[in-house]
Amino acid sequence: MAVGLAGDQITGYRIAQGRGYHDAAQVLGADYAGVLERDGWAPYRRFVTATHQTCVAHLLRRCRELVADADRGQARTPHAARRILLRALALRDAHHAGAVDAAALLAEADHLGAQLDKLVAGATRYPPSRRLLNHLAAEREHLFTFLRLPGVQATNWRAEQAIRPAVVTRKSWGGNRTWAGADTWQILTSVLRTTTQQARDPVELLARLLQAPTPTVADLAIPGR
Repeated sequence: MAVGLAGDQITGYRIAQGRGYHDAAQVLGADYAGVLERDGWAPYRRFVTATHQTCVAHLLRRCRELVADADRGQARTPHAARRILLRALALRDAHHAGAVDAAALLAEADHLGAQLDKLVAGATRYPPSRRLLNHLAAEREHLFTFLRLPGVQATNWRAEQAIRPAVVTRKSWGGNRTWAGADTWQILTSVLRTTTQQARDPVELLARLLQAPTPTVADLAIPGR
């Protein structure tokens, strides 16, 4: 499968045989201590030294689908979860606009957390709603990181945008039918997208690398290198 990891300055692609924790850990490192803005894929939680933000957009989509499929009484739980998540996004926007200060934002994040705890502890006989609540309980400490830490995004939109070329390429081959081709593709695409993010000329950079008399590392800005 294709995996895309995107940040402000760099993007990395990996073509892996599986979709388990070890596949992600080979890229990030098991002791990764940065911020993970990610979807609800359970193996992400095994990065215990990282700071997590689960994607609010994914959760809102799930709530919207549950509301659409459920009867009026059964829709009460996803409706309530949706209101809490939308309130969190509204607070973020108000803070960015200068209408809510940092102290008030943290206080509101605590209040939303208490509302969510009450919702999760509630009873429901509708299995899809129970699964939603169980998922929210598992992601509880990662839901409102974006309200507590400046610069953290509420969604994993950067990774979603980054993965699209990989998915299209995989479906139309792009060399991915052989592991040698997949390895070449993931390296070239990582370099090309990162070069674009850093406002560099990808053709000039690749030409210089190809013309180098010995193997050379691209002179791109890689945090922590």
